[in-house]
Amino acid sequence: MAFEKTAQKDWYKILGAEPSDSLTELKRKYQKLVLLYHPDKQSADVAAGAVQERVRRFIEIDQAWKILGNEETKKEYDLQQREDNLTKEWPLHAQVYLKDMSWDEDEQCYTLPCRCGGSYTISESETKEVALVCCDTCSLVIEILQ
Repeated sequence: MAFEKTAQKDWYKILGAEPSDSLTELKRKYQKLVLLYHPDKQSADVAAGAVQERVRRFIEIDQAWKILGNEETKKEYDLQQREDNLTKEWPLHAQVYLKDMSWDEDEQCYTLPCRCGGSYTISESETKEVALVCCDTCSLVIEILQ
């Protein structure tokens, strides 16, 4: 299933979640919100405008879960968010040739230690698309040169 680009929505924010949350934690947050906003759970004395807003919110919550509740679409969304973040006007801290990075056979990716103790990681397939990589711990950005 091809993932459609939806950069304007932050699905994690809609669920009140973080990208580091486990699937179980995402599901718990989704279920809590569904109980609050499901149209069948609304009391009769709520104003019509409020009902429409709650239905709209419920639809957003459901869309967020459809993307983040599936490992494949969550991974694609996370990659898209990472790419979007890297293409913003961030300062470039270094340029590194791919050949100077270490190949991790187990993880099937290239890595380079960062001065903060974290690391830069990029998969082989990403090397064809991504030119900028952010450290997994701090905000330093490097450009990968072929």
